Amino acid sequence: MSHPINKLIFVPPADKRGCRLTPRLVSVFAACITLSLCRSPTSSAITLQDTQLNRPAVVQPGAPGMPSKRLPPSTTGAVPQRSPADIAFMQGMIMHHNQAVEMTDLISSHTENKDIRRLGARIGLSQSDEIKFMQRWLLARGEPDSMTMPGMADMGRDGRSMQRMPGMLTPEQMSVLRRAKGSEFDRLFLTGMIQHHNGALAMVEELFDTAGAGQDADLFDFATDADNTQRAEIAIMQDMLKGK
Repeated sequence: MSHPINKLIFVPPADKRGCRLTPRLVSVFAACITLSLCRSPTSSAITLQDTQLNRPAVVQPGAPGMPSKRLPPSTTGAVPQRSPADIAFMQGMIMHHNQAVEMTDLISSHTENKDIRRLGARIGLSQSDEIKFMQRWLLARGEPDSMTMPGMADMGRDGRSMQRMPGMLTPEQMSVLRRAKGSEFDRLFLTGMIQHHNGALAMVEELFDTAGAGQDADLFDFATDADNTQRAEIAIMQDMLKGK
């Protein structure tokens, strides 16, 4: 079927001086009418409809054995609220990591064991980077990066004595580690770091066992990676102890 424009007969109009328009101007006039027809409301509606049909579908998975549910395109996800347990976990883990870095800093002056040096360098570097990540995470949320008040070591924000994080070495254990040298240092470092790592695993487990905690995507990825990494390092250190 021919387009409606083909059925129009254009009669070149006369201008004010009685001259007829040129064929070129007639062609331009016809083109304008064609463009106007292409922009008709019906055509616009079809274009809008096509655009809407191409919009991504929002699907909510159903319960086991139940079908999925198609939601309106305007559906938006709700961002989970930050849990106080998330903040406490990050603040506590910074303190926890700081002691691990302090332990690895002793290696260069306390042992010549190459395996211990390589392991310590890896632990120290990774935990230093993770401390920076946790500090940025807390800063972005307007939270302090420490549980302690300035000038009040081992004191909570309420002024009470603060319990040390799980697995952290006591002051007595750290003092013995600082005095040890050679193979004795190696043994104390490995046993102390295994204790330390196990404490970090307990902190991650407690986080995920707390209702509403661990829902933040960045925190979830960090805690999961830390758990996997420290489990692997515990296995390495246990093998190193057996070799002794």
